[in-house]
Amino acid sequence: MAEDRIPQRKRLRVAFLLADRFTLSAFANFVDVLRLAADEADKSRQILCEWTVISSDMAPIRSSCGVRLQPDIRPRNAGHYDYIVVVGGLIGDQSALSPDMTAFLKARAQAGTPLVGLCTGVFILYEEGLLEGYRCCVSWFHHQDFIDRFEMAPPVADQLFVVDRDRLTCSGGHGTSHLAAYLVQRHIGAPAAAKSLNIMMIDSALSGERPQPGQHLARHAKDPLVKRAILRMQQYIEFPKTIEELSGDLEVARRTLERRFTADLGLSPQKIYLELRLDRAIARLRNSEETIAEIALSCGFCDTPHLSRVMKAERGMTPAQYRRTRLEPAQPAASEPPVPSPDADAPGETGTRSSL
Repeated sequence: MAEDRIPQRKRLRVAFLLADRFTLSAFANFVDVLRLAADEADKSRQILCEWTVISSDMAPIRSSCGVRLQPDIRPRNAGHYDYIVVVGGLIGDQSALSPDMTAFLKARAQAGTPLVGLCTGVFILYEEGLLEGYRCCVSWFHHQDFIDRFEMAPPVADQLFVVDRDRLTCSGGHGTSHLAAYLVQRHIGAPAAAKSLNIMMIDSALSGERPQPGQHLARHAKDPLVKRAILRMQQYIEFPKTIEELSGDLEVARRTLERRFTADLGLSPQKIYLELRLDRAIARLRNSEETIAEIALSCGFCDTPHLSRVMKAERGMTPAQYRRTRLEPAQPAASEPPVPSPDADAPGETGTRSSL
């Protein structure tokens, strides 16, 4: 067809370097924005955009969920790209790129090609010395992992993505869609970016400064400052910050932060912080075999008695009582007569589980 012979006018060329067990959602969300911006509707022809997966050995690359992706070309055949995008893998695997791919990445960085780190790809860029002197963005979920590995690095963990000159870093997840839309808007135009996101059922592009979604909170904050404060609280569950320290981190007065919390959620920041820590403790009581003492310390409480007192006052039961009720079979309501069962002759255990 005549339309298939349209001259290639690529305005945005992107190469992907994928770590072993790379995060599939980060890659897929990013590349789909490019795909939908590259052509009319969703025909997927690489007319306005080009995307390529580069590998030194051309073997299928395993994603974090086990799906494997076939690379396109080797580094020696790589052309010119506007961006090199690194997609990281699972934290526990210490996933990294092969020496050949690392050498290619550094050579392109030396030549001035902007680098993009998606999800834990930020770890790879930092480990290779390619984020020295740059601000970088990590997911709130991996904030502590980043600090533990790179002690002197203060990452941004309360924004979707960060653009610092020729380094672009993203928290991952759906945030990669918004970073890709940012690049599409820059190189192709706002209508193309909006079209991509709309087809993906995303209402509109979000700027990098927008807060990351974080640990679920029963109350939904609307104030961006309150959202950022809550994300910071979630990052410091084990070693809680004072409200004075939080306000200093956010560069606002303490009274301003307290006023914004009250206006948005009807509660003080201290109360919200306590709710987050209790929610985390209850989730661990429900889903782990950790001792109550271990859970107390990991959620910012001094010891078992401290957690027990607070949880009893706020949630109506102690950690030991919560665990016991979780393990016991459900009892019939008081207004209903118990249903006889031939297997239910033995009385239930009445003692409280030890906090240890």
